[in-house]
Amino acid sequence: MTTLNKTREIDGLNSFTTIDGVRIVYRIDGSSDKPILMLANSIATTMNMWDGQIAEFSKHFRVLRYDYRGHGGSDTPDGPYSFDRLGRDVIELLDVLHIEQVHFLGLSLGGVVGQWLGIYAPERVDRLVLSNTSSYLGPYEQWQGQITSVLQPDNLPQVADTFIKNWFPPHMLESENALVDSFRQMVLFTRPQGIAGSWAAIRDMDMRRTVSLIDSPTLVIAGQYDTVTLPSHGELIADTVPNASLVLMPSVHLPNIEYPDQFLRTVLAFLLSN
Repeated sequence: MTTLNKTREIDGLNSFTTIDGVRIVYRIDGSSDKPILMLANSIATTMNMWDGQIAEFSKHFRVLRYDYRGHGGSDTPDGPYSFDRLGRDVIELLDVLHIEQVHFLGLSLGGVVGQWLGIYAPERVDRLVLSNTSSYLGPYEQWQGQITSVLQPDNLPQVADTFIKNWFPPHMLESENALVDSFRQMVLFTRPQGIAGSWAAIRDMDMRRTVSLIDSPTLVIAGQYDTVTLPSHGELIADTVPNASLVLMPSVHLPNIEYPDQFLRTVLAFLLSN
Protein backbone atom coordinates (compact mmCIF):
# COMPACT_ATOMS: atom_id res chain seq x y z
CA MET A 1 0.00 0.00 0.00
CA THR A 2 1.18 3.53 -0.73
CA THR A 3 1.74 6.11 1.97
CA LEU A 4 0.80 9.77 2.14
CA ASN A 5 3.36 12.20 0.84
CA LYS A 6 4.32 14.26 3.90
CA THR A 7 4.27 17.59 2.05
CA ARG A 8 2.16 20.25 3.73
CA GLU A 9 -1.33 21.11 2.64
CA ILE A 10 -1.38 23.99 0.15
CA ASP A 11 -4.58 25.87 -0.76
CA GLY A 12 -6.71 22.97 0.42
CA LEU A 13 -4.78 20.42 -1.66
CA ASN A 14 -3.10 17.29 -0.35
CA SER A 15 -0.89 14.82 -2.17
CA PHE A 16 0.30 11.25 -2.06
CA THR A 17 2.90 9.33 -4.01
CA THR A 18 1.93 6.30 -6.07
CA ILE A 19 3.82 3.04 -5.99
CA ASP A 20 5.63 4.07 -9.20
CA GLY A 21 6.78 7.35 -7.66
CA VAL A 22 4.28 9.84 -9.09
CA ARG A 23 2.92 12.59 -6.84
CA ILE A 24 -0.85 12.98 -7.21
CA VAL A 25 -2.71 15.94 -5.72
CA TYR A 26 -6.27 15.69 -4.45
CA ARG A 27 -8.86 17.71 -2.56
CA ILE A 28 -11.75 16.80 -0.27
CA ASP A 29 -14.79 19.03 0.33
CA GLY A 30 -17.77 18.42 2.55
CA SER A 31 -18.63 16.84 5.86
CA SER A 32 -16.94 13.62 6.94
CA ASP A 33 -20.27 12.06 7.96
CA LYS A 34 -21.57 11.96 4.37
CA PRO A 35 -21.07 9.25 1.72
CA ILE A 36 -18.17 9.87 -0.66
CA LEU A 37 -18.55 11.04 -4.25
CA MET A 38 -15.37 10.90 -6.31
CA LEU A 39 -15.02 13.09 -9.41
CA ALA A 40 -12.75 12.54 -12.41
CA ASN A 41 -12.52 15.15 -15.14
CA SER A 42 -11.78 15.56 -18.83
CA ILE A 43 -8.34 15.30 -20.37
CA ALA A 44 -6.31 18.56 -20.34
CA THR A 45 -8.31 19.98 -17.42
CA THR A 46 -7.81 20.02 -13.66
CA MET A 47 -10.07 19.17 -10.76
CA ASN A 48 -11.26 22.79 -10.99
CA MET A 49 -13.47 21.67 -13.84
CA TRP A 50 -15.96 20.73 -11.11
CA ASP A 51 -15.85 24.02 -9.17
CA GLY A 52 -19.40 24.94 -10.19
CA GLN A 53 -20.82 21.69 -8.82
CA ILE A 54 -18.97 21.42 -5.49
CA ALA A 55 -21.34 23.54 -3.39
CA GLU A 56 -24.38 21.49 -4.38
CA PHE A 57 -22.63 18.11 -4.31
CA SER A 58 -21.24 18.91 -0.85
CA LYS A 59 -24.76 19.22 0.56
CA HIS A 60 -25.17 15.49 0.03
CA PHE A 61 -21.66 14.02 -0.23
CA ARG A 62 -18.08 14.30 0.92
CA VAL A 63 -16.51 15.15 -2.44
CA LEU A 64 -13.11 13.77 -3.44
CA ARG A 65 -11.43 15.03 -6.60
CA TYR A 66 -7.90 14.84 -7.95
CA ASP A 67 -5.59 15.75 -10.82
CA TYR A 68 -4.52 12.93 -13.12
CA ARG A 69 -0.85 12.21 -13.57
CA GLY A 70 0.34 14.68 -16.19
CA HIS A 71 -2.33 17.23 -15.21
CA GLY A 72 -2.72 20.17 -12.86
CA GLY A 73 -0.63 19.94 -9.71
CA SER A 74 0.27 16.28 -10.13
CA ASP A 75 3.58 15.01 -11.49
CA THR A 76 4.11 14.35 -15.19
CA PRO A 77 5.99 11.10 -15.80
CA ASP A 78 7.42 10.43 -19.25
CA GLY A 79 6.13 7.79 -21.62
CA PRO A 80 2.68 6.50 -22.53
CA TYR A 81 0.06 6.04 -19.83
CA SER A 82 -2.53 3.25 -19.64
CA PHE A 83 -5.98 2.97 -18.13
CA ASP A 84 -4.67 0.18 -15.95
CA ARG A 85 -2.25 2.71 -14.43
CA LEU A 86 -4.78 5.56 -14.34
CA GLY A 87 -7.26 3.27 -12.64
CA ARG A 88 -4.71 2.10 -10.11
CA ASP A 89 -3.94 5.72 -9.26
CA VAL A 90 -7.55 5.91 -8.02
CA ILE A 91 -7.27 2.64 -6.08
CA GLU A 92 -4.06 3.77 -4.42
CA LEU A 93 -5.62 7.12 -3.47
CA LEU A 94 -8.61 5.37 -1.91
CA ASP A 95 -6.27 3.03 -0.04
CA VAL A 96 -4.24 5.94 1.31
CA LEU A 97 -7.43 7.58 2.58
CA HIS A 98 -8.79 4.26 3.95
CA ILE A 99 -11.88 4.57 1.79
CA GLU A 100 -13.51 1.28 0.91
CA GLN A 101 -16.15 2.44 -1.57
CA VAL A 102 -17.30 5.57 -3.40
CA HIS A 103 -19.87 6.80 -5.82
CA PHE A 104 -17.84 7.65 -8.93
CA LEU A 105 -18.63 10.35 -11.50
CA GLY A 106 -16.29 10.53 -14.48
CA LEU A 107 -16.58 12.76 -17.53
CA SER A 108 -14.75 12.05 -20.81
CA LEU A 109 -11.34 10.61 -19.80
CA GLY A 110 -12.77 10.30 -16.29
CA GLY A 111 -15.59 8.21 -17.70
CA VAL A 112 -13.10 5.72 -19.10
CA VAL A 113 -11.38 5.56 -15.70
CA GLY A 114 -14.85 4.90 -14.27
CA GLN A 115 -15.41 2.06 -16.71
CA TRP A 116 -12.06 0.54 -15.72
CA LEU A 117 -12.98 0.71 -12.05
CA GLY A 118 -16.38 -0.84 -12.69
CA ILE A 119 -14.74 -3.71 -14.56
CA TYR A 120 -11.60 -4.37 -12.52
CA ALA A 121 -12.40 -3.01 -9.03
CA PRO A 122 -16.19 -3.31 -8.72
CA GLU A 123 -16.02 -3.61 -4.94
CA ARG A 124 -14.75 0.01 -4.76
CA VAL A 125 -17.68 1.51 -6.70
CA ASP A 126 -21.20 1.92 -5.36
CA ARG A 127 -23.01 3.95 -8.03
CA LEU A 128 -21.31 4.90 -11.29
CA VAL A 129 -21.96 7.91 -13.53
CA LEU A 130 -20.31 7.89 -16.97
CA SER A 131 -20.68 11.22 -18.73
CA ASN A 132 -19.70 12.06 -22.31
CA THR A 133 -17.37 9.13 -22.65
CA SER A 134 -16.68 6.10 -24.80
CA SER A 135 -15.48 2.51 -24.58
CA TYR A 136 -13.47 2.85 -27.80
CA LEU A 137 -12.11 5.85 -29.69
CA GLY A 138 -9.90 4.34 -32.38
CA PRO A 139 -8.27 4.03 -34.79
CA TYR A 140 -4.69 3.76 -33.56
CA GLU A 141 -3.22 5.96 -36.31
CA GLN A 142 -5.47 8.89 -35.45
CA TRP A 143 -4.20 9.06 -31.88
CA GLN A 144 -0.59 8.44 -32.82
CA GLY A 145 -0.72 11.46 -35.09
CA GLN A 146 -2.16 13.65 -32.33
CA ILE A 147 0.47 12.41 -29.86
CA THR A 148 3.23 13.37 -32.29
CA SER A 149 1.63 16.77 -32.87
CA VAL A 150 1.18 17.78 -29.22
CA LEU A 151 4.81 16.96 -28.46
CA GLN A 152 6.04 19.37 -31.12
CA PRO A 153 7.56 22.54 -29.61
CA ASP A 154 5.14 25.46 -29.19
CA ASN A 155 2.17 23.47 -30.50
CA LEU A 156 0.09 23.57 -27.31
CA PRO A 157 -1.88 26.75 -28.19
CA GLN A 158 -3.12 25.08 -31.39
CA VAL A 159 -4.07 21.98 -29.40
CA ALA A 160 -5.91 24.20 -26.92
CA ASP A 161 -7.90 25.79 -29.75
CA THR A 162 -9.00 22.35 -30.92
CA PHE A 163 -10.08 21.29 -27.45
CA ILE A 164 -12.12 24.46 -26.95
CA LYS A 165 -13.90 24.05 -30.29
CA ASN A 166 -14.74 20.44 -29.39
CA TRP A 167 -15.94 21.26 -25.88
CA PHE A 168 -18.21 24.27 -26.27
CA PRO A 169 -21.13 25.27 -28.53
CA PRO A 170 -20.61 28.04 -31.10
CA HIS A 171 -22.61 30.63 -29.14
CA MET A 172 -20.15 30.38 -26.23
CA LEU A 173 -17.22 30.96 -28.61
CA GLU A 174 -18.56 33.97 -30.50
CA SER A 175 -17.33 36.54 -27.97
CA GLU A 176 -15.07 36.69 -24.95
CA ASN A 177 -16.28 34.30 -22.29
CA ALA A 178 -14.50 34.07 -18.93
CA LEU A 179 -15.60 30.48 -18.38
CA VAL A 180 -14.34 29.33 -21.78
CA ASP A 181 -11.10 31.22 -21.20
CA SER A 182 -10.62 29.44 -17.87
CA PHE A 183 -10.76 26.10 -19.69
CA ARG A 184 -8.30 27.31 -22.30
CA GLN A 185 -5.94 28.25 -19.48
CA MET A 186 -6.33 24.77 -18.00
CA VAL A 187 -5.26 23.25 -21.31
CA LEU A 188 -2.29 25.60 -21.59
CA PHE A 189 -1.30 24.72 -18.01
CA THR A 190 -1.21 21.00 -18.90
CA ARG A 191 2.18 19.66 -19.88
CA PRO A 192 2.27 18.29 -23.45
CA GLN A 193 3.60 14.96 -22.12
CA GLY A 194 0.55 14.72 -19.86
CA ILE A 195 -1.78 15.08 -22.84
CA ALA A 196 0.33 12.75 -24.99
CA GLY A 197 0.52 10.11 -22.25
CA SER A 198 -3.26 10.21 -21.75
CA TRP A 199 -3.90 10.07 -25.49
CA ALA A 200 -1.74 6.93 -25.58
CA ALA A 201 -4.07 5.37 -23.01
CA ILE A 202 -7.05 6.28 -25.22
CA ARG A 203 -5.21 4.98 -28.29
CA ASP A 204 -4.77 1.56 -26.69
CA MET A 205 -8.21 1.35 -25.06
CA ASP A 206 -11.05 -0.95 -26.11
CA MET A 207 -13.63 -1.79 -23.44
CA ARG A 208 -16.57 -2.34 -25.76
CA ARG A 209 -17.04 -5.93 -24.61
CA THR A 210 -15.65 -5.82 -21.07
CA VAL A 211 -18.04 -3.09 -19.89
CA SER A 212 -20.64 -5.86 -19.82
CA LEU A 213 -18.90 -6.97 -16.60
CA ILE A 214 -19.91 -3.79 -14.75
CA ASP A 215 -22.50 -4.60 -12.12
CA SER A 216 -22.72 -1.26 -10.30
CA PRO A 217 -25.89 0.77 -10.84
CA THR A 218 -24.84 2.94 -13.78
CA LEU A 219 -26.06 6.18 -15.31
CA VAL A 220 -24.73 7.13 -18.74
CA ILE A 221 -24.98 10.77 -19.85
CA ALA A 222 -24.41 11.68 -23.50
CA GLY A 223 -24.35 15.02 -25.30
CA GLN A 224 -26.64 15.39 -28.29
CA TYR A 225 -24.10 17.62 -30.07
CA ASP A 226 -20.92 16.01 -28.76
CA THR A 227 -18.50 15.42 -31.65
CA VAL A 228 -15.79 13.82 -29.48
CA THR A 229 -17.71 11.07 -27.69
CA LEU A 230 -20.72 10.75 -29.95
CA PRO A 231 -24.21 10.05 -28.60
CA SER A 232 -23.90 6.59 -30.16
CA HIS A 233 -20.91 5.90 -27.89
CA GLY A 234 -23.03 6.57 -24.82
CA GLU A 235 -25.84 4.48 -26.25
CA LEU A 236 -23.46 1.55 -26.76
CA ILE A 237 -22.26 1.72 -23.15
CA ALA A 238 -25.84 1.93 -21.85
CA ASP A 239 -26.85 -1.02 -24.04
CA THR A 240 -23.87 -3.11 -22.90
CA VAL A 241 -23.73 -2.41 -19.15
CA PRO A 242 -26.46 -4.47 -17.47
CA ASN A 243 -29.38 -2.35 -16.26
CA ALA A 244 -27.68 0.95 -17.14
CA SER A 245 -29.82 3.99 -17.88
CA LEU A 246 -29.11 6.68 -20.49
CA VAL A 247 -29.83 10.41 -20.40
CA LEU A 248 -29.26 12.46 -23.56
CA MET A 249 -28.62 16.14 -22.84
CA PRO A 250 -28.69 18.96 -25.45
CA SER A 251 -25.00 19.68 -24.88
CA VAL A 252 -21.65 19.41 -26.57
CA HIS A 253 -18.90 17.72 -24.52
CA LEU A 254 -19.15 19.40 -21.09
CA PRO A 255 -22.77 19.27 -19.89
CA ASN A 256 -21.73 20.22 -16.34
CA ILE A 257 -20.61 23.57 -17.78
CA GLU A 258 -23.15 24.13 -20.54
CA TYR A 259 -26.23 22.92 -18.61
CA PRO A 260 -25.11 22.95 -14.97
CA ASP A 261 -28.56 22.88 -13.38
CA GLN A 262 -29.85 20.03 -15.53
CA PHE A 263 -26.60 18.13 -15.04
CA LEU A 264 -26.80 18.44 -11.25
CA ARG A 265 -30.47 17.42 -11.17
CA THR A 266 -29.78 14.39 -13.34
CA VAL A 267 -26.77 13.19 -11.35
CA LEU A 268 -28.29 13.81 -7.92
CA ALA A 269 -31.58 12.13 -8.85
CA PHE A 270 -29.61 9.02 -9.76
CA LEU A 271 -27.20 9.05 -6.80
CA LEU A 272 -29.86 9.78 -4.18
CA SER A 273 -32.54 7.40 -5.47
CA ASN A 274 -33.45 4.31 -3.44
